[in-house]
Amino acid sequence: MRFDRPRPFLRRGPAAAGPPRREPSEERRPGGPFASKRRRLLVTSATVVSAVLVAVLALRNASGPEPGAAGSRAGCRPTALLEPPCGAWFGAFVPHERDDLPEKVRAYEQRVGRKLDIVYTYHDMSLPAGTRREGQLLTPEERRVGEDRMLLLSWESKWWGGTKQQQPTWRQIAAGELDEKVIDVQARRIKDYGKKVFLSFDLEMDTRTPANGTPAEFVRAWRHIHDRFGELGVGNVVWTWITTGYLDHADTMKAMYPGDDYVDWVGYNQYNYYRCHDTGWRTFARTQEATHAWIREHVSGGKPLMLSEFGTAADPDRPDRQAEWYARVPAVLKRLDGVKAALQWNYRDPGPHCDLALANDAAWDSLRTAVSDPYLDQPLD
Repeated sequence: MRFDRPRPFLRRGPAAAGPPRREPSEERRPGGPFASKRRRLLVTSATVVSAVLVAVLALRNASGPEPGAAGSRAGCRPTALLEPPCGAWFGAFVPHERDDLPEKVRAYEQRVGRKLDIVYTYHDMSLPAGTRREGQLLTPEERRVGEDRMLLLSWESKWWGGTKQQQPTWRQIAAGELDEKVIDVQARRIKDYGKKVFLSFDLEMDTRTPANGTPAEFVRAWRHIHDRFGELGVGNVVWTWITTGYLDHADTMKAMYPGDDYVDWVGYNQYNYYRCHDTGWRTFARTQEATHAWIREHVSGGKPLMLSEFGTAADPDRPDRQAEWYARVPAVLKRLDGVKAALQWNYRDPGPHCDLALANDAAWDSLRTAVSDPYLDQPLD
């Protein structure tokens, strides 16, 4: 989703308690003259089974957790490219001003009932002037947030609010014209940061052509930035290529893929826009599955995938519909091969009926329950 950043946002009240769990109805106990005998037999059997289970658990505990068990520390540590082997990361774009990012992240986490694995922020390629920091990767606030979370930095070939002459082009980037004042400066900042970060250059690039250049020019620009970072010894970047995933752009997206040697993760941004773009109501599965299958077939069959932005509009005629949509996220996520991160988008898109933020307490409670799933509870180190 694209529009000028940063995005101001007013938070709502404190987190609401999660919804009560619905327990299955109790079965009726058997009656009749032999009920007492049956109960004794059941109790005896249960005692034997319990003893066996205790013994099995004791052996398992003695040998440690099962390798690969979701959420366990053994075998589930992230890879060098920050891929969680046993499940998926949960992250979000949390609207903020530059100086209040930590506070806004904590407020979101309080409401959703857990810490974010990944926090998503946006930057342009402007030069610093006065208090302007839009072009400064890894602000002090991002560094604070990144102390116990991962960062996904979206770096756009834009100068927000700048003149037409100030807007970078892919051709200029590929030719090295921005190296000294922009590329090298930010590369060194990331290197000095030390921790690994996800870095995306020109997310949703399939919507930026021909204004920014041709698909071939984008590929050259991406490869130039990648190679320039390498020349400067920057080894803590996880290169994350993020497209819209809009299949009407299939040929364009395919032409804009820099190649497996230049990409570590592949991301895409798909939503249930509903009345925002008159798409009709689409389930979470419907928003994701076709794009997922296409990317696996036509872009990369093996790279870890990221739902870099996902979310849904609300239905004013059915206030619980947004909550129902989020409730289905974990089950679908688990069957999307290779999807290792999902980032919720909690903001608006320009235009009428285009607010994709969580609309009410029921939606917050539903997301809270969804992201408490063990599949999304992975060790960060």
